[in-house]
Amino acid sequence: MATHLLSLADFSREHLTGLIASGLRLKADTKGGKRHTELAGKILGMIFEKPSTRTRVSFEAAMYGLGGQVIYLSGRDTQLARNEPLKDMARVMARYVNGLVVRTYGQEVVEELARYSSVPVINALTDRHHPCQVLSDIMTIIEKKGPVEELHVAWVGDGNNMANSFIQAASVIGFSLTLACPAGYEPDPEILAAARNIARRPITVTNDPAEAVAQADVVNADVWASMGQEEEQTARLRVFRPFQVNASLLAQAKPDAIVLHCLPAHREEEITNEVLEGPQCVAFDQAENKMHIHKAILAALLS
Repeated sequence: MATHLLSLADFSREHLTGLIASGLRLKADTKGGKRHTELAGKILGMIFEKPSTRTRVSFEAAMYGLGGQVIYLSGRDTQLARNEPLKDMARVMARYVNGLVVRTYGQEVVEELARYSSVPVINALTDRHHPCQVLSDIMTIIEKKGPVEELHVAWVGDGNNMANSFIQAASVIGFSLTLACPAGYEPDPEILAAARNIARRPITVTNDPAEAVAQADVVNADVWASMGQEEEQTARLRVFRPFQVNASLLAQAKPDAIVLHCLPAHREEEITNEVLEGPQCVAFDQAENKMHIHKAILAALLS
């Protein structure tokens, strides 16, 4: 298994499915009252230039749930704000902690930290990839629908970091994926081309949300403007309006399709309140599963 988790393309199918299986096992253990101590005596450093509620709390809860300890640093708490070279930070932090979870803007930040770090670096979000979130999403799909390889997954909305990581997951694990994005907002073409070169099932991009969700087993929504894109909010609201996941669009998927949203949701924008609170939406189970998949990732890389 790779030493760091920077993107899902760095892992084999066996490694990714193994992490998900471990997440499901750890979840069952926790529900059964079993305590885990695999990371007792270990310290996790968390560097968050981009703030987060769910990602921070789920990683902290995961580390504590494995018997370890956490040191959290916001962007203003580090020398990154003062332009300290990343290679210096990596080499120093690696002498204090057993692993680094980093949530930042540029993918090049986590890549350089990993290049110089002697402990695992885990990408908790960059503008290019969101691998841990997508692993928890796939864990939720398997939990609710069975083997993901037999399913058709639809993505509706922005071709953002989540879309990029879903593309990589589809190519490595081997499930069918259709992404509906407005013209000009499609996923990264380099990531898409690389994924299609190894994919066993179709990875399709369309500008028609109805085409994407037709007979889909899973319908995935996300915010239309990610953190750092606030100045584009007004323009994006107009462009993305036809890509709202609402009852009419959901009716074109399979009757037993599930709806995912990584949260936080902007109700009545990318998803209606009716769908988010409806029986097909599993967003809150999905949010819980972040903690369990983070346990699996930490146990695999830090133990």
